[in-house]
Amino acid sequence: MQKLDWELYLLPFEQAVEEIKVKLKNIRNELRKRKEHSPIEFVTGRVKSVPSIYNKANRLQFPIDENICWELRDIAGIRIICQFIDDIPAVVEMIRKRNDMRIYLEKDYVSKPKESGYRGYHLAVEYRLMTARGEVTIPVEIQIRTLNMNFWATIEHSLNYKYEGIIPSDIRQRLIEAAKASSTLDSEMNNIREEIKEAQVEFTTREVPMESLLSLVELDLDVDDEETGDGLTTIEGKKHYDDDDELAKGS
Repeated sequence: MQKLDWELYLLPFEQAVEEIKVKLKNIRNELRKRKEHSPIEFVTGRVKSVPSIYNKANRLQFPIDENICWELRDIAGIRIICQFIDDIPAVVEMIRKRNDMRIYLEKDYVSKPKESGYRGYHLAVEYRLMTARGEVTIPVEIQIRTLNMNFWATIEHSLNYKYEGIIPSDIRQRLIEAAKASSTLDSEMNNIREEIKEAQVEFTTREVPMESLLSLVELDLDVDDEETGDGLTTIEGKKHYDDDDELAKGS
């Protein structure tokens, strides 16, 4: 089996992440300039590191070859954060209408959360991009969450990292209860979303942009490590993006 040149192999994935981030951010900025509500609050992305690719491929027993990207499906990862639950299907519909990517797998953990309490909406898409050698199509994973969902997943991932994937049962139960509380908060905020939108418009007219508040919670998906749960967290100065094994398996 020919050894992969990882620097060259990962180039289109790096390009795809940057392109998609710019495209989605441009949509958000255009909607805001048109004084319309943007379902996209912020966008982050990362390319999986080579050690993490090997770790996951070995765990799932996939051979390391040219097709490994289609087996794992998440070498290129994008995360979209929304304010409201109703923004999630709006973002999915936006992606569905694009002609530069095609959804071929969906995982709805919003209406059907995982046993752990994790919530989010995952898409596996085929993304077309132009390289120096012509057009190529690669797989990209897109995760869509509300701010509350992302916060919960961050904490859960931190605990998984601390306990090496085996969280004590009492803490696990507290996490499940916290997930329920987070879901209730999302539902309540969704119920008063029109009032919240009006308040945010008033904020911007007073030159106090929401971005100044959201910058406190915006994180980059620039480094990933061995996956133990769903989430994005900062550990010892490194940011970790975790993967959805079920999505990778195609189940």
